[in-house]
Amino acid sequence: MKAAMSYQWHLRQVMATKGMFATTDLVPLLAERGVDLSREQVYRLVVGTPERLNLHVFAALCDILGCGPEELFEPVAEAAQVKKTASKDSGGKSAGVKALRPPRARLPK
Repeated sequence: MKAAMSYQWHLRQVMATKGMFATTDLVPLLAERGVDLSREQVYRLVVGTPERLNLHVFAALCDILGCGPEELFEPVAEAAQVKKTASKDSGGKSAGVKALRPPRARLPK
């Protein structure tokens, strides 16, 4: 079984430990460090899990919160799901969708 890599984003928890509970508090602090994000972008960054993150933003968050990257970002190995394949039944035919469909009706001429 292959392991799929995933990650957990802990920005909201780290902010709470530093006493920051409003996402809008980050906007001016990021702007001081040259990162211009809208309130909506910062909200999505805090509440959700980002798929892509600019390293300047990541470094600014670490500086603002006084933490290291390992506190914000945690890699996690997950067991990958194995795809199921159609199995052969006793007749040697595949047990796919075709086996479940009724035969076509024939109309008399």
